[in-house]
Formats: sequence, C-alpha cells, structure tokens
Amino acid sequence: MLDHMFLTVADTERSIAFYEDALAPLGITHVLDYDGKNGLEGPPDLQGFGSHNRVYFWLRPGQADQRSALGFVASSEAEVETFYQAAMAAGARLHNDPRYYAASVFDHDGYSLGAVYKSRQHPA
Repeated sequence: MLDHMFLTVADTERSIAFYEDALAPLGITHVLDYDGKNGLEGPPDLQGFGSHNRVYFWLRPGQADQRSALGFVASSEAEVETFYQAAMAAGARLHNDPRYYAASVFDHDGYSLGAVYKSRQHPA
C-alpha cells in the first residue's frame, strides 16, 4: 500500500490549481501546506493533497521529471469520466490506454496521471 508520493513541479501555483480541479471529482483535495526549510536542514516547501483524513500526494518545487506516472483509484466509470472532464478543463493533455477503463492525462509539467476503474475490483 502506498503511503505517500512526491511530485516535483516547475510552477507550484499552477500545479496546485490544476490538481485542485482535476482531483476534486475523486474526493482528493488540497488539505495541507508544509512551510519547510530549504537546504540541508529540512524538506522543501510542500503542498499536500489527500482524502479520508490522510495526506498522501505532495507537490514540491523544482525541475519537473516526466518519468513518473500516477494512477488514482476511481469508484466507478462515471467518476473516471468526471475526473477526465475536470482534468481536461484544467489544461491537461490527452492520453488514453485501451487496456482498461481509465482517463489518463498529462499535467503542466508533463507528468502522467489518471483515474482507473477496474470492474473486477469493485464487486456489484
């Protein structure tokens, strides 16, 4: 089980706005900012997103590295569609994978993120 993920972004404010809009349909919100000390004394400034009283997705300033890919769990096909529409409205670029029902997009730094619905994991 994943506890946390850090994503380095080139423009923190733009990325906060993007993820606030794109992740809202999945119930993931911007819940905590950490005012860190830059350098060796502590972690950099961090912007935390999460749900269900947990912060698990963090943005940090720096040079973006597009080799990362994120997949957030969606509870239905409708939630995937809502995520997709919100992400595209927030400025994502289109990317789809036909192997499962998902909406995959790229954020402003070129990171791939998506919402995935696998019906076998959600019994009726």
